[in-house]
Amino acid sequence: MTIRPDPRAGRPGPDGVRFRSVAGRWVIAATVLGSGMAAIDATVIGIALPTIGRDFHASLGTLQWVVTGYTLTLASLLLLGGSLGDIYGRKRVFVIGVAWFAVSSAACAVATGSTQLIVLRVVQGIGGALLTPGSLAILEASFAPDDRSEAIGAWSGLGGVATAAGPLVGGYLISAASWRWIFLINVPVGTLVLLVSARHVPESRNPTAAGSVDALGAALATVALAGLASALIGGPAHGWTSPPVLAALVTGVTATAGFVVRERTASDPMLPLGLFRARQFTVTNAVTFVVYAGLGGVLFLLPVVLQVVDHYSPLESGLALLPLTAVMLAFSARSGRLAASIGPRAQMSAGPVVVGAGLALLTRAPGSTSYVTGVLPAVLVMAAGLAATVAPLTATALNSAPQGHAGLASAVNNDVARVGSLVAVAVLPALGGIAGLSYLHPQELAHGFQRAVLIAGSWCVVGGMLAAVGIRNPPRPSRRAAGGTEAMRHCALEATPIRGPADHTPAPKGS
Repeated sequence: MTIRPDPRAGRPGPDGVRFRSVAGRWVIAATVLGSGMAAIDATVIGIALPTIGRDFHASLGTLQWVVTGYTLTLASLLLLGGSLGDIYGRKRVFVIGVAWFAVSSAACAVATGSTQLIVLRVVQGIGGALLTPGSLAILEASFAPDDRSEAIGAWSGLGGVATAAGPLVGGYLISAASWRWIFLINVPVGTLVLLVSARHVPESRNPTAAGSVDALGAALATVALAGLASALIGGPAHGWTSPPVLAALVTGVTATAGFVVRERTASDPMLPLGLFRARQFTVTNAVTFVVYAGLGGVLFLLPVVLQVVDHYSPLESGLALLPLTAVMLAFSARSGRLAASIGPRAQMSAGPVVVGAGLALLTRAPGSTSYVTGVLPAVLVMAAGLAATVAPLTATALNSAPQGHAGLASAVNNDVARVGSLVAVAVLPALGGIAGLSYLHPQELAHGFQRAVLIAGSWCVVGGMLAAVGIRNPPRPSRRAAGGTEAMRHCALEATPIRGPADHTPAPKGS
């Protein structure tokens, strides 16, 4: 995907910033710190949940909303955030998102109750949706064409280090001071990003982008996810026939129908539904949804189990998942090259099954006296499955989309993963029998967690079966592209790729 320079962008040099220049290092620093701030927040919050629950005497449903409130606005507004950057300037929207995220983080840090914290997390998600698409978009638009792959590789690697460091830093802050510091730390980081961006990051736009954004589509998506999440979280606690739950369910279903109608009829839809006419693309996103649902639901519960049942400190529970990140960083690129050689079907079929086996092994975690025998084997098996799955899955989402929609396809796949996690956080605890204050009682939590991980593991196995039935290896001449530069450029840790000029072509009416 080629992004033409905006003549008004004011970037150094006629072709863009050079990777090995001082200017290039500043641009990478700003984008890594900005996207890393959001990535760390997403990984650290789970470690803080038991402490937040005790401080606010909160039920499990409340803790679910502390996570879901952020994910809800992030997922529903992510595509809109990318469109705003294309139209009004990627640097401008990125900077607004960073400032918004930092200010809302500071507000979260001084929240006086659980309801206030949830509302502020919803607001924080808006900032995340504005800054997240901008980091990779700025790199694509700022660097000279022959330096982009190297710049994005550096961004991905450093972003992975930031993601890995998040649980360590967050766990230490929670243990040494307070959970409030996991939000306060975003203030100096955000301030540094703003200063660097103002001085060193060039502006860019997509000159072919439409002059309007699909605000109605974004609003309907937000209402739909909020209604459905409310019903799924409230149903087990209050009864599925209670008026508030029924009202939330009706609201969510109605808004979902409205969103589909809007995206079918809008001249420049946020989500062109014509993308899903491609079977390979639809199946890939179905696999993404169920695998990330299983993973997201378990990663919501695991830090709570480790701290409440196994008496880990917040720092120790953060360290518990470090091998997963290490394995992913070490082997994901190799996995992408293998998929380019043999096609994605084998890895996308076997990988989710291996992830499911790792989740099932977590039944040994509650009550285990040793991390090495109780938790580590499961984490390593999960990591192996994810390393096999993620790169070919991302590449297939890119390459199976209609011509000219690669960036948007990757963004949709990124969003589907978040929605899957959001739904799982809402439903998996109830399916495991964990509700109310039972998460504070070790024995009840342990039994519920063991049921939950088996359910989540079965979801991942279903994902592998879907891939085995629905994914097709491309003809041999096309395979190289599946793991080549384009695929790696869009395999972002916490960012939505920009859309090239062709990606703004709306789907046909009625699609």
